[in-house]
Amino acid sequence: MKIASFNVNSIRARLSIVIDWLIKESPDVLCLQELKCQDRDVPYKAFQEINYSMAFKGEKSYNGVAILSRIPLDNVGTGFDKKETYGSRLITATVHNIPIINSYVPQGFDPDSEKFVEKLDWFKRLHTFLKKNYDPGKPLLWLGDFNVAPEPADVYDPGKLYGHVGYHPDEHAAVKQIMDWGFVDVFRKHKPGPGHYTFWDYRIKNSVKRNLGWRIDHIWATKPLARKSIDIWIDMEPRLREKPSDHTPIVAEFEV
Repeated sequence: MKIASFNVNSIRARLSIVIDWLIKESPDVLCLQELKCQDRDVPYKAFQEINYSMAFKGEKSYNGVAILSRIPLDNVGTGFDKKETYGSRLITATVHNIPIINSYVPQGFDPDSEKFVEKLDWFKRLHTFLKKNYDPGKPLLWLGDFNVAPEPADVYDPGKLYGHVGYHPDEHAAVKQIMDWGFVDVFRKHKPGPGHYTFWDYRIKNSVKRNLGWRIDHIWATKPLARKSIDIWIDMEPRLREKPSDHTPIVAEFEV
């Protein structure tokens, strides 16, 4: 089974890129983040036309998450609970008996800001959500835009960027707690070493050409599922298109 994640930074602006990529790569499941539109404006019919069903939760101008699948989606849910306060940032479903958590983690803005505190609180709530609803001894996927580069190899200049939002020790502690619950970073299982990125800032001139990137989009699996991972890669082609997202897809294959 081929499963992918892609922060599209506006599904309507990037619709042709996503459709072209789906037709070319044919993943079984594609998780999207940053739809940036209300539910009524999500272009789900365009995906139905190429045989993908779509579960989604949108939000005007911000956030928004979706799961596209060629396999029937079961047990679809959104948010941590009915008192959700973080917007449209989390959607869950079961595909081929594998639970999937697709998330768009808050960016955090600045380590000295209240938004950064909210980001750390989001990770705490995710940890509680996992303990309450899932078993690390069974197959489970957590993927999406985590807005954290966990290791020095995950940023283009770890010395310069250390302490910035996205590469901060408090964030590292937060994601480590979740990993320790029972996840494996599937990318690092197959691709050790620096230079592998999923995000390049629009504001940095020629950031893609100079490979000044961050690996902040991830696919993590519990150990029983990670053992079945065959390969994982980052597809640069969509980031090289005209008017691209600032992210690009990450794709994993599992023998299930």
